[in-house]
Amino acid sequence: MLKRLLKTEVIFENWLIFIRILVGVMIAVYGLEMFDPKKMKDAVAWLTDIHFPIPLFMAYLGKATELVGGIFLAIGLFTRFVSIPLIINMSVITIFMGNGKIFGDGQLPFLFLLFFLSFIIYGGGKWSLDNLLFNRKK
Repeated sequence: MLKRLLKTEVIFENWLIFIRILVGVMIAVYGLEMFDPKKMKDAVAWLTDIHFPIPLFMAYLGKATELVGGIFLAIGLFTRFVSIPLIINMSVITIFMGNGKIFGDGQLPFLFLLFFLSFIIYGGGKWSLDNLLFNRKK
C-alpha cells in the first residue's frame, strides 16, 4: 500500500483525469455565454473595437468551440483533437485580444492554453471515452 502511494505515476495519472474533467467543465461554462445575448453583444463590440475580422461570426465560433470542446474534454472523447481548436482559441485570446499579457487579466486564457497543451501530450487518461473506445486489448 505504501509503495503505491509513493509512486508518482498513479498520483499523476489520477490527478490529470481530475484536471481534464474540471477544465472541461470550466471551459464549457464559458462557452454557455453564447446563449446570453448581452454577453455576446459585448464580445462582438470588443472584437469590433480591436478590428477583428467578422466579429459576430468569430465571437460565436469562439464560444461554440469552448462549449463543444469543454463537453468533449469533460467526458474524455477525442481529447487530443479537441484540444487543438481550444489551443487556437486561447492563443487568439492571449496574444491578440490580451496583447500577449500572461499576467493579470490575461492569466486565465494562458493557463487554459497550458492545460490544453498538456492534454495533447498526455491524452484523456484511463478514465476517458478515448481509452474505452480506442484502447481495446486484443
